[in-house]
Amino acid sequence: MPSTELRHSYDIAASPATVLAHLAEPANYIGLSPLLVDVRDVRREDGVTHYVAVERFRFLGLLQHDNVIQVSLHTDDTRLPTEARVSGRVVSPGAVRMDYRFTITTRAPGTSLVLDHLHLHAPFGLLRYAAAKAAAVQTERARILSHRLAADGA
Repeated sequence: MPSTELRHSYDIAASPATVLAHLAEPANYIGLSPLLVDVRDVRREDGVTHYVAVERFRFLGLLQHDNVIQVSLHTDDTRLPTEARVSGRVVSPGAVRMDYRFTITTRAPGTSLVLDHLHLHAPFGLLRYAAAKAAAVQTERARILSHRLAADGA
């Protein structure tokens, strides 16, 4: 199956622990991804959080499609005191799969560098569309996360 990798890095005015805590909670992804409108059936097993998420797509401004996806999320803050990681997998209908990883490192006291890395797998005819949507979400996620954590620290 065709695949592509997407990377986006950005600074956040918050410590790695603060960013990790926010990204480790499934409910925080609502609005963090502009497509995500619901998170449900959250269960934690052996250090991995599993949940169902709903992405809402609009076509031509009139038609709406709710895409129900299965998500796994794993946090790792044991590597270094100045680095944390959130990773997991998204399984979506239409044979779209995405492995994701956020690596969060200290940039300066109270500031983090976030590397948002996605490895997207999709059928040939769907890969370009899925990659364009994922890249747009990465860009918007950086803006929203920066705003949320700045608001939390204020």
